[in-house]
Amino acid sequence: MRIAIRPLFVAGLLLVVVVGAAWLFKRAPVSGPAPAQPIPVRVVTVVQADVPRYLTGIGSVLSLHSVTVRAQVDGILSQVAVKEGQWVNKGDALASIDDRAIRASLAQAQAQASQSQAQLQVAGINLRRYKDLSRDNGISRQVLDEQQALFDQLTATLQGNKAAIAAAQVQLSYTQIRSPVTGRVGIRRVDPGNFLRVSDAEGLFTVTQIDPIAVEFSLPQQELATLQSLLDKPQPAVVRAYINGDTETGTQVGEGHLTLLDNQIAANTGTIRAKAEFHNGKHTLWPGQLVSVGLQVGVERNALVVPLAVVQRGIDGHYVYRVTDAKVEQVPVQVLYQTSTQSLIEGVAAGDVLVSDGQSRLRPGASVQLVEPATGNAATAP
Repeated sequence: MRIAIRPLFVAGLLLVVVVGAAWLFKRAPVSGPAPAQPIPVRVVTVVQADVPRYLTGIGSVLSLHSVTVRAQVDGILSQVAVKEGQWVNKGDALASIDDRAIRASLAQAQAQASQSQAQLQVAGINLRRYKDLSRDNGISRQVLDEQQALFDQLTATLQGNKAAIAAAQVQLSYTQIRSPVTGRVGIRRVDPGNFLRVSDAEGLFTVTQIDPIAVEFSLPQQELATLQSLLDKPQPAVVRAYINGDTETGTQVGEGHLTLLDNQIAANTGTIRAKAEFHNGKHTLWPGQLVSVGLQVGVERNALVVPLAVVQRGIDGHYVYRVTDAKVEQVPVQVLYQTSTQSLIEGVAAGDVLVSDGQSRLRPGASVQLVEPATGNAATAP
């Protein structure tokens, strides 16, 4: 009886196991590859605009006229008529030197000239008398010649006296120091009461012209032909000066025009120096200041503009990722011109949506999810 029950129990247990396995198999879903998740990216829209092209460099601000005021006669500095930092016009009085010794020399030269003038008058009267007597052989030829020589000698003496007067007057004019240019007075180096000498190298102070002003800068020698063509144009080439950054990020402090190129290229640097002149009525440019310079060499009309981060570089050249129907395609492009913030390209069309951030995870045909909508070039990656 026990032997007959055990086989039935085992068979029932197997049946339960088989039925349970079949039920679990029906409920278990069929597993397969997980669908690819869209890659999050930021995008921008290609815009079309006129973009000026620039040559950029670093420049130094220079005064067109900077004069060190020095004494031209020896003497005591009796008065300084201007203050440090004062604006003066050409011809304004700046300082004066004690002129008493020079005035005495002038008076002496004038007295000597008067004496010579009187002697010349007497010699002239005698010469005319001797000439009249010589016609009747009243005097010898020798006496007439001697009188003529005396007259010529006194004439030369009077001319010398007049030259001495002119020299003293020039020396006297040097005691009144006047501004040779319109500009700003610098820091005074000599106080009143000091004895000045012509040989003093430092001078009293400088007077520097501020408006207009110049900026000197260097550009690569490869741009020589372009620079020469700009000088030949009837309309001067525009030059802009910036501080606190370059021509894209800095603050513009002046706008001028190209005036000249140096007559030779610097062999050690391969650059050529150029100079531009600026109106500086607001005094935003100052002599000795370093500025970033942008020389406009042309304008790209209807250019396709994108942020700098959009363009990628591969083995075969530059390319971009264009978004169409939530998928990307790799599009080869040609870079025409670049600044520090944007690129001018060919190979796409205005209005195309391009990836500006997230390119490292992309492959052609990949699905993407826009982090933010395309809003022109403002939608650049942070």
